[in-house]
Amino acid sequence: MQDGFFRAAAATPPVRVADVTYNTQQILSLIQKAAEAGCGLVCFPELSLTGYTCGDLFKERALLRAAEEGLAQLMEAAKSLDVLCAVGLPVAGEGALYNCGAVFHRGRLLGLIAKESLPNYSEFYEMRYFTPAPQAQPFSFCGQQTFLGRGLLFPCENVEGLCVAGEICEDLWGLTPPSARLAQNGATVLLNLSCSDETIGKAPYRRDLVKMWSGRLLGAYVYADAGPGESTTDMVFAGHDILAENGAVLKESSLFTQGLTTADIDLERLTQERMRMNTWQPRRDADVLRIPFAYQPETLSAFQPQRSFPRLPFVPEDQAGLASRCGLILTMQSQGLATRLSHIQGKSVVVGLSGGLDSTLALLVCVRAFDTLGLSRKGILAVSMPCFGTTGRTKSNAQRIAEELGVDFREIRLEKAVAQHFADIGQDPQSLDVTFENAQARERTQVLMDLANQRGALVIGTGDLSELALGWATYNGDHMSMYGVNGSIPKTLVRHLVRYEASLCPQASPLSQALLDVLATPVSPELLPPKDGEIAQKTEELVGPYELHDFFLYYILRFGFRPRKIYAMACRAFQGQYSPDVVKKWLVSFYRRFFTQQFKRSCLPDGPKVGSVTLSPRGDFRMPSDACAALWLQEAQSL
Repeated sequence: MQDGFFRAAAATPPVRVADVTYNTQQILSLIQKAAEAGCGLVCFPELSLTGYTCGDLFKERALLRAAEEGLAQLMEAAKSLDVLCAVGLPVAGEGALYNCGAVFHRGRLLGLIAKESLPNYSEFYEMRYFTPAPQAQPFSFCGQQTFLGRGLLFPCENVEGLCVAGEICEDLWGLTPPSARLAQNGATVLLNLSCSDETIGKAPYRRDLVKMWSGRLLGAYVYADAGPGESTTDMVFAGHDILAENGAVLKESSLFTQGLTTADIDLERLTQERMRMNTWQPRRDADVLRIPFAYQPETLSAFQPQRSFPRLPFVPEDQAGLASRCGLILTMQSQGLATRLSHIQGKSVVVGLSGGLDSTLALLVCVRAFDTLGLSRKGILAVSMPCFGTTGRTKSNAQRIAEELGVDFREIRLEKAVAQHFADIGQDPQSLDVTFENAQARERTQVLMDLANQRGALVIGTGDLSELALGWATYNGDHMSMYGVNGSIPKTLVRHLVRYEASLCPQASPLSQALLDVLATPVSPELLPPKDGEIAQKTEELVGPYELHDFFLYYILRFGFRPRKIYAMACRAFQGQYSPDVVKKWLVSFYRRFFTQQFKRSCLPDGPKVGSVTLSPRGDFRMPSDACAALWLQEAQSL
């Protein structure tokens, strides 16, 4: 409803078996709460108006009539609430009884979704009572003309990307859920009205099932489960409500609880994913009925997204997951290098070791690759190249790390060579301009390339993904190598990879201490003279905080979100840390740098892809070097 976000709820009301009046009141109460919570949709469990465990009472006309009357009363009572509702009940018609989900909005019965797959095994005996869903057909119910059956879609006319469809419990557990075809026909939010009894091990399986299908369908899935109150004659029900989006669980309820479980769904993300993946094949089946509805303008304008976002989208939030991820990434990086070395029958690499984060990570990857191949670590030449901006801290850390890892180490001072170069080109050595800085970076690359020629080695690139996005690299300097192992690793993740390697060392060991000190050192290219022996050139003071830039980078490249949405998301994610003005400043800077620096990314060296976001011109990202940033900058500057 705003920035592509839409709030949905799965509801588990208290239930009394066959007490329609009571159940209607409980459902109405939760619809009211959903409206107060800003939800545009609320889904209830299977047969929630009567209770799922009525057994042969489903054959009683009194119960069926009460269910129809209860639905009519519910729609009338909720008429003023601008919420799309899905409520389960039995529906009789033309000599058959259907297990249905009634979808209604502001008193209008949009359709009756009938269950297609009726379980008749183990504890389930639904074929004793119900008939499988027919093809959608006109139907009269609650004094309204509507449709009953399968193949019903409910597109929203004034919320872009919102199209609702539903299925009922077992429909999801079958070989080909109805939601698959409905999603291909445009449904982005899939509902499941369920009454899934609880048995040992079923909850994680159910969670994985919902999560998996939301991912396969590139959609959102709202699963509403029946809970306590259903008959416990033979089964126990836990009310396991789940809301998932594109393969991730947004929210789920605790077992054996009741009430609402709500989450904000990112509709724009879903439509972007479907557009991005050309294997997603949309359909327009003639037998699928589209029944539109619309929200009131004031409802849409009053909506305020509440979804939270991780500040570090590239970094898992739980520590166990982070350690596992770090181990896998380091393995992928080192395997990529090992495969390249095997292919060229190489036994030597050269890496410039500055004592900073990126070069430290590159060296650690080289060590892993050589260990994998059974090669001597002496085949790794780590080169320290102090010049005008190098501090004692980074220089000593570089040497300690190289020595502790057992690689070949060499120090080559560059002051004389760069000074000679300044004299050759007529550069004033007192002018601390871009030439002063870049001449050092290019001299370092020349030294590394020539050493590699001497040894028949590969020069290993150290630059990371964040630097590539910002263009924070000297063209044909640190921008160039023969194989770049860090090219798809963002700066915020580089820190965790180095910290992970430090955690594998014996505590308080020299290597661990050196790695931890690298982590504590300000990020800097060290191209300007130190002040009082300390680093004078701090990258994040010049280009902005990497945690902000990595946040921008993820949502721009992974989902193609517009500046306004990314700005709003960043303001929520970094509330209390960065003001909106600061977020805007660096967002504008990111777009400006990202577009103007594409020429550097158009000729990147090879390197392994390890995540969903990369900038390789041969892989995930292609953009002309002279593309105009005006559209993005205008929107970002207007925020």
